[in-house]
Amino acid sequence: MSIHDRYRLSVVINAKGTYTPLGVSRSSYGVAEAVAQALPEFFVMDELGDRASEAIAQVTGAQAGAVVHCTAAGITLSVAATMTGGDPRRVAALPDTTDMHNRVVMPAGHVVNYGHSNLQGVRLAGAQVDLAGDETRCGIDDLEEELDGPDVACLFLVSSRLTHGEPIDLVAAVRAAHRRGVPAIIDGAAQFPRIADLLSTGADLVLVSGQKYLGSPTAGLVAGSWPLVQSVRAQDKGIGRVMKPTKEAVIGVLAALEEWQAFDRVKWEADQLGKVTSFARAANEIPGVSTEVVPDPTGLQVSRVLLKVPDAKRIATELEAGSPSIYVMTDRADQDELMLELIPLDDSEIAAVLARLWAILTQ
Repeated sequence: MSIHDRYRLSVVINAKGTYTPLGVSRSSYGVAEAVAQALPEFFVMDELGDRASEAIAQVTGAQAGAVVHCTAAGITLSVAATMTGGDPRRVAALPDTTDMHNRVVMPAGHVVNYGHSNLQGVRLAGAQVDLAGDETRCGIDDLEEELDGPDVACLFLVSSRLTHGEPIDLVAAVRAAHRRGVPAIIDGAAQFPRIADLLSTGADLVLVSGQKYLGSPTAGLVAGSWPLVQSVRAQDKGIGRVMKPTKEAVIGVLAALEEWQAFDRVKWEADQLGKVTSFARAANEIPGVSTEVVPDPTGLQVSRVLLKVPDAKRIATELEAGSPSIYVMTDRADQDELMLELIPLDDSEIAAVLARLWAILTQ
């Protein structure tokens, strides 16, 4: 009996990408086995955290790393770390930031909503957010104006296809912060394959998701400078207590990092592009459909299929209403465009998506 049958759950084909309401991603059998082996065992959690720090540092090139509950938790805890350092008194005081630098500078276009606003993630630490520029543009001069103000704890940046307006030069932004002695954090939740690039900007901390393209259980990875990573870990005795990772999550991250180091990423990227190209070619044969292969706007080595279809909202609704339920990206549905990410799908699932599109569009 399948897990879906056992608990009477909907069967889902996820062509929407690493989307939290759909369970984010699939872990490999190797990762699942490591997690299963961890569940009946005991661990010294600080020791497990040390092993995770070493593994994250080895894979990313950072000085140190930490596993937290998820990337959203990583936002709150990283901001907290810049306000408290490793001071136990300050750690215990949060979210009361009396006598602490508590202003977080952030480009206005980097305010994104991933189920809740990242502004709330920052504010959960007790910080105040000061936005630079507007949603259409934030220049380095706009950032510098905010960074020159009093009580700045950190600069917070986002690398995501969800940001708004003109892209900001992350290297220049980080340098602007460092000229003022202010640490910089980059939230790159879905950017694990690019984590070394994000660290190369000079950022003090980079946050990524373990359960997206790394394929671990739910977990956030924090990579960066040794002192700030230790300050993130110190939050376990404060607000981080409610955001701590489980033993199975940390073991799953370790197993996923081992697999990541072992597999051929060049071949993987070629295989994924081939999958997308083949799907686009097949979908283009459906009456009323035109397709385009779209690279990820952040430079992530992932391409997606853009479907231009009549009445896109109706089609997306019918895809979800069927059995199995098929989910696609609907950000552009108002322009009669749907986007599909195919990375987690096998050949039978891709065939099922194509068959459903044929049925809906030719009925």
